[in-house]
Amino acid sequence: MLCDDFKLRRMPAYTVVGTQWGDEGKGKVIDVLAPQADYIVRFQGGNNAGHTVVAKGEKFVLHLLPSGILHPNAQCIIGPGVVLDPKVLIEELEALTAKGICGKNLWISDRAHLIMPYHIKLDEAKEKKRQKKIGTTRRGIGPCYEDKVSRCGIRVADWIDEARFSKLLRENLGEKNSLLERVYAESPLDFDEIHAEYRVYAAELKHRVIDSVKVLNGAIRSGKTVLFEGAQALMLDIDYGTYPYVTASSPSTGGVSVGTGVPPGLLDRQVGVMKAYCTRVGEGPFVTELMNSTAEVIRKRGGEFGATTGRPRRCGWLDLIAAKYACAINGITDIALTKLDVLSGFDTLKVCVGYQIHGTPCDTVPANIEDLYRAVPIYEELPGWSQDIATITRYEALPESCKAYLQFIETFTETPIAMVSVGVDRSQNIIRTKDLK
Repeated sequence: MLCDDFKLRRMPAYTVVGTQWGDEGKGKVIDVLAPQADYIVRFQGGNNAGHTVVAKGEKFVLHLLPSGILHPNAQCIIGPGVVLDPKVLIEELEALTAKGICGKNLWISDRAHLIMPYHIKLDEAKEKKRQKKIGTTRRGIGPCYEDKVSRCGIRVADWIDEARFSKLLRENLGEKNSLLERVYAESPLDFDEIHAEYRVYAAELKHRVIDSVKVLNGAIRSGKTVLFEGAQALMLDIDYGTYPYVTASSPSTGGVSVGTGVPPGLLDRQVGVMKAYCTRVGEGPFVTELMNSTAEVIRKRGGEFGATTGRPRRCGWLDLIAAKYACAINGITDIALTKLDVLSGFDTLKVCVGYQIHGTPCDTVPANIEDLYRAVPIYEELPGWSQDIATITRYEALPESCKAYLQFIETFTETPIAMVSVGVDRSQNIIRTKDLK
């Protein structure tokens, strides 16, 4: 049975994270919940993410901006755990302005780290030199996080202090140019050019810079509702994903406190977004991947092409071993299942309920990447449905085999499904509460 109270009760803080390899539809779920939130916060990642929201037939693809930016009632914050490319952010804001959305409700944490041109160039050079590609988006995210951990990063607070920014840029550029020239045989970058460019960006964005830690903790203490928005997903987590084919941050619920400065005890509800099947972009193991016409059907029906890169996504059946693993690590309290409509028309659906590795059954995601490459999915077959469900708004009206599919997921993951998406528009959802619009 679907959860009966999927709504933002007036309690402190809520989190929306992905449970697969990203692209699950987190942007849409955030968009549904946003009208009830006072603050919406991105807590990790950078512009390697792409959240797509379709409102009244108009498509918005957001990379750095929190998905709640389309709702002027909520204050949107780019948190300390995000790596920020100011050029991309300005371009996104300008694109929204052209569509009549002013973006005055956006704020930037003074503790967020800046992506610099040398990060992007190093990202490209490293990926080009690797014999075995990671599948990076080449947007500088990994090298920026490397500098953060190496304690030589440039934070927003440094950037808006002209003297400190100049000093740090000069120090960093000396080291980065040496790497580019001597290790990667690339041309060096010019200090004056970067400095001038980033001073222009600072002048345009510095009025948005705030102490987000103080603001968010104050908001929660005063009874405001805060919604935390993750990018990527658990199977791309730097610690718990399919390492090394992962992102450079922690897109788990555990990353919220680190990426925002809000105590974990205040995170009341953890919403895990899960596609009704699985997709993956880039390299790395994918146990349920399909290499046949079924994959092509899913890709075409689901529009499975990267919002950031445009790359075709690899497609496969739903992996419930990965799903249960993600629900456990994230402490998921509610599943938001997306793209259920894409599976309409299949006579039979398969769901992975175990792995066979070296002839031995396995019921969790192993740490050894070679074991994952060798894993053979153990499938359970379920009856499909032929009815078009895109216009259905009540759970009771779904085909019986469709409801059975949902119930199987709930039982296996031991987590209730609170929302089911049956189409791309923000209105195409089945939610078992009268309060959530």
